[in-house]
Amino acid sequence: MLLHLGGSRGKMGILLIRRVGLFCRSAHLSPQSLEYRPIKKVMVANRGEIAIRVFRACTELGIRTVAIYSEQDTGQMHRQKADEAYLIGRGLSPVAAYLHIPDIIKVAKENNVDAIHPGYGFLSERADFAQACAEAGVRFIGPSPEVVRKMGDKVEARALAIQAGVPVVPGTDAPISSLQEAHEFAKTHDFPIIFKAAYGGGGRGMRVVRDYEELEENYQRAYSEALAAFGNGALFVEKFIEKPRHIEVQILGDKYGNVIHLYERDCSIQRRHQKVVEIAPAAQLDSHLRDRLTSDAVNLAKQVGYENAGTVEFLVDKHGKHYFIEVNSRLQVEHTVTEEITDVDLVHAQLRVCEGRSLPELGLEQDKIRINGCAIQCRVTTEDPSRGFQPDTGRIEVFRSGEGMGIRLDSASAFPGAIISPHYDSLLVKVIASGKDLPSAATKMHRALTEFRVRGVKARAPYNIQRGGRGGALEADVGMVVQEQEASRAELVARGTGEERAVDVAMAEQAVGACFSG
Repeated sequence: MLLHLGGSRGKMGILLIRRVGLFCRSAHLSPQSLEYRPIKKVMVANRGEIAIRVFRACTELGIRTVAIYSEQDTGQMHRQKADEAYLIGRGLSPVAAYLHIPDIIKVAKENNVDAIHPGYGFLSERADFAQACAEAGVRFIGPSPEVVRKMGDKVEARALAIQAGVPVVPGTDAPISSLQEAHEFAKTHDFPIIFKAAYGGGGRGMRVVRDYEELEENYQRAYSEALAAFGNGALFVEKFIEKPRHIEVQILGDKYGNVIHLYERDCSIQRRHQKVVEIAPAAQLDSHLRDRLTSDAVNLAKQVGYENAGTVEFLVDKHGKHYFIEVNSRLQVEHTVTEEITDVDLVHAQLRVCEGRSLPELGLEQDKIRINGCAIQCRVTTEDPSRGFQPDTGRIEVFRSGEGMGIRLDSASAFPGAIISPHYDSLLVKVIASGKDLPSAATKMHRALTEFRVRGVKARAPYNIQRGGRGGALEADVGMVVQEQEASRAELVARGTGEERAVDVAMAEQAVGACFSG
């Protein structure tokens, strides 16, 4: 039997060496192996394209998938893409259904769900949800509840950044409780200043103030927006950095204290504090600045014991100084561009880390992470430029997307016959273009956007992406970061009659322009 298996003495020697090697590796990892618990079934506590993105990753890893859906989402694609799907929030409003923790936990326990992926938005940065999962014996695919709580509290996150030696924008050490405190801060630090929601992000509860006359009105508006969006109107105040670059660093941690970065993304192209175009890596970023940004991100993550995927966000001023903004303790909408340039599937990594795998076991060590080329993401949304970019609704009559080499599309409701609901985010499809360098990726994006046809609802996409601005960074005519200016010629050229409600996404020369020049 031994002769049959080994063949010759030389081959048997190789077999023995391999066995010894495997034994030694197992012994070395034995403390970690005790933590390993395979995941067999995952629920995504979300909807739309991010739910489908996670389902696909699970399917690739042989993990069964569970969708949840509101009464308004009965016909949505994410329900069809999962192995199982269950109604939640019966009788609740469309958004409240996805925020109803008891229903979500009940469905998970009744259907033997091992782990819940929160996606982004909704409950993704709610410490009470992460805690509810833990108490129910269901794993939360993300950081621990305590870390989610710390990172969700902008003031505490700021204090932790200071402890880790990470530079921060001058601001209040705690949420302010009165307009008078904002007045005192402005007197000390001068205008402009910015109000920010203490317990949320995404541009809500954010107001720039440039003089004393604007102070009271913007304080009240920021408070009201934060209260409506996050259930808590607490605000803190910072010095406003004029026309910065918005650079964020993707991090990944495991249960054993290992933390790596997967380089940075430039998210400077925004409209009304909402990201419109994301680029990885950041164009013409000084190598020393890149090192400082990534080092600070990793140090902060280690300081708090960060586990799973997250993003550390910074502002970079015109002098090349960087300032910590916040940590997003979840997967970002724009994670796609990082995946394209590093060839790391972030959702696979999230799932494996949650099972108890270490980053080295997954082959994710810092010296092995390399930048390969460039990727750009543009968001095609169902918004009507003629009505101040209000979300449009209805049935998609025609949908033809841009495809081909170097193009990735992440979507959920982008197909003929899809019903666009007024209740949820207006994102229709994420278009990701990859190339060997920035000009190549931009050219592919240009070509893909010109191929899009959307009829039945109004649609919008950024265009006229070109070289320009500080450091040769990409700009688009959609307004730079944290500026409230309206986009006008920067969006789409509507075609057809009002009755057709038709629009061609970035198809005419005047709508697209030279996507990349120079």
